[in-house]
Amino acid sequence: MVRDAKLFSRVCVNSTVILYASDVSNTEFTRYIQHYSVSDVFAAKLIFGEKMKKNIFVSILTIALLLPSLVIGQTVKISSKERKMAEAITAAQISNYLYFVASDAMGGRDTPSQGLDITAEFLKMNLDRWGFKPAGDKGTFFQKIALMRESINADKMKLEIGGTQYKFGDDYFRLSGSGTATGQLVFGVDGWMVKSKGVDSFAGVDVKGKIVVISSSGFSQGTLTPRPANVSADDLKGEKGVDWADAITHATKEGAVGVILVAPPQLQNNWAQVRNFLSRGSLFPEKLRENAGTAPTIPTLLVSQSLGEAIFAGEAANKTSTSAFALNKSASFAAEGKKDTVWTQNVVAVWEGSDPTLKDEMVAIGAHYDHVGTNQNAPGEDKIWNGADDDGSGTVAVLSIAEALAKAKTRPKRSILFVWHAGEEKGLWGADYFNRFPTIDIKKVIAQLNIDMIGRSKKAGDTNPKNKDLSGENTIYVIGADMMSSTLGAITKGTNDAYLKMTYDYRYDDPKDTNQFFFRSDHFHYAVNGIPIAFWFDGVHEDYHQPGDSPDKIDYAKMEKVTRTIFLTMLELADLKARPSVDKKLPPELTQR
Repeated sequence: MVRDAKLFSRVCVNSTVILYASDVSNTEFTRYIQHYSVSDVFAAKLIFGEKMKKNIFVSILTIALLLPSLVIGQTVKISSKERKMAEAITAAQISNYLYFVASDAMGGRDTPSQGLDITAEFLKMNLDRWGFKPAGDKGTFFQKIALMRESINADKMKLEIGGTQYKFGDDYFRLSGSGTATGQLVFGVDGWMVKSKGVDSFAGVDVKGKIVVISSSGFSQGTLTPRPANVSADDLKGEKGVDWADAITHATKEGAVGVILVAPPQLQNNWAQVRNFLSRGSLFPEKLRENAGTAPTIPTLLVSQSLGEAIFAGEAANKTSTSAFALNKSASFAAEGKKDTVWTQNVVAVWEGSDPTLKDEMVAIGAHYDHVGTNQNAPGEDKIWNGADDDGSGTVAVLSIAEALAKAKTRPKRSILFVWHAGEEKGLWGADYFNRFPTIDIKKVIAQLNIDMIGRSKKAGDTNPKNKDLSGENTIYVIGADMMSSTLGAITKGTNDAYLKMTYDYRYDDPKDTNQFFFRSDHFHYAVNGIPIAFWFDGVHEDYHQPGDSPDKIDYAKMEKVTRTIFLTMLELADLKARPSVDKKLPPELTQR
């Protein structure tokens, strides 16, 4: 995009000549300045006049002063040596790795699980034998992550409302917090408080010593108690709990003894899955919770819609009320659990660069190697979510890139950082943890390339509506490459154009993308940490988060093409003279989940 109508410049690919026009209209320049050679430059005076000719020579001098701080064009030329290096990545190699990583024996690679640990050991074994440098904790390939697990003791769970006893699992679940609560019920609308917007859901009622009932509007913004429609992330300024507060924090701060959350329709319609998930209790990385300053909250229950109706039966108003009010009922419940610590890990390795100075910087490449595990309550015979595409494809693509590096006779100038993240399916845990508590100097990372689902393709004649956004055999979605860095955007595009010329589809770069893919994979935490990112993605399909995501459905020819192209993109970045510019700010919509 031209930033200034009075200043236009273009790097000519073969001549490195800069065309400059100070008094030429945008339309004129766009019309005539497309693909000029050196000889064409001097003919430009016939179009723009003598002043243009004079300014050309000014511009040649100017470019020496502006580069590398101003990147206005990026030419990618791939050598025969680099092409040969990329050819070490083959469909057969990818297939062999994926049939292991996404096998039934790995049990769907849940975080944490034995299958995930075995996969981590598999990655470590190969990295070690190929000569990679361990970059995890204490000279190992693993960055250990402690997970606090709070289990539910169903026998000690109880809920009584208005003298009626309700059944754990059928009628309600524990969401968070532990302890007992007894008190009058008070309806607290959506529960939020935001001073800057004049929002206080508890206005007009005293909740101290009482149990607050909140009606969930559905799962959004990563929570069952999303902020009100008229409140944006930018409105949440100041101190949490003082200037603003989410529903649970607000109830805790105001002295409530417990919270009852009435389930939204989408959860009620999938109550069996909710039961399977919530009956297991909660799990969260301890240090992430500590680092976020999460305070203990009062015990909170999720109740079914039918129980919600019973709560409001006979009351003057119901859960659709826009104002808080006291109910004519009391409740008593116990929500108890036991805590223990379990462990998982990121897998981290470095391939050291060859340049004495530049090797101190790193190009990061990664994928999440976890999936969603096994569900014995799932319908049908297949209980294992193999996760071949999500994200077995990314896992083995990164592994194949590592192997190609190890087989090469020359090393890139910069070092390459490899990170396989755990817990992506739980909320990007591994990427968040690595960026907050890095095992290397994270400021030395010049870009992060993320691979998450690159193995499926839409076939000709496929009319399945669940595959409508699946990319084709020669197409892949690329997200974020140009959002923060013009350099990264140009190199990403230029490498593909100079190599296999796949179709790069950038539709999900739209900040208002309703799918919110920018938030949904590991690159997000690198981006908000100031590191330019690029994310390769094949699109959602019929087997997304289903048992059918198996290795036999992968398009290995496509995976080979995408992986080779990413490998060459990585090499181009590693050999840049200067680190990529960070010349753009992320849109505000993309800075907070």
